[in-house]
Amino acid sequence: MQEEQRGPFARGEANTAYARYFVGNSYLNMLSTQGVVIGNVTFEPGCRNNWHIHHAARGGGQILLCTAGRGWYQEWGRPARELHAGDVIHIPAGVRHWHGAARDSWFVHLAVEVPGEEARTQWLEAVSDEDYARLP
Repeated sequence: MQEEQRGPFARGEANTAYARYFVGNSYLNMLSTQGVVIGNVTFEPGCRNNWHIHHAARGGGQILLCTAGRGWYQEWGRPARELHAGDVIHIPAGVRHWHGAARDSWFVHLAVEVPGEEARTQWLEAVSDEDYARLP
C-alpha cells in the first residue's frame, strides 16, 4: 500500500460532516467558502464518494483539480477514468458521477463548486464493492 500522498494544501480534518456519503475515510480542508467554494479532499486508499449529481437551474457543476496520488472518476453509463496529479475534470450540472481513490493509493483533489443558480448536490447510492473491485 502506498504511503499517504499530500498535495500542496494541508490535509484537513476527518470529513465527518459528509461521512455518510463516502465508503472509507476522507479528509476535508475548506480552502474557500466565499464566492467560489473550494475544498481540498483527501481520500484514503479505497475511499470513494457515493454516486451524486450537482443540480443547478443555471450554471453550476463541479471542477476537480487532481493534486496527488491515483484515483478514479466515473460518469453513469461510461467507463471509469483513472486520475493522476495534474488531471482536470469538468463535471457539468446534471451529470451523475462519483470519484475517489484507487484501492492501493491515497488520492487528493480540489473540488471546485461552479457557481450556479439554485445549486445543490443530490447524494445517491454508494458505488458497489463489486463494481469498484473491477477497477484495475
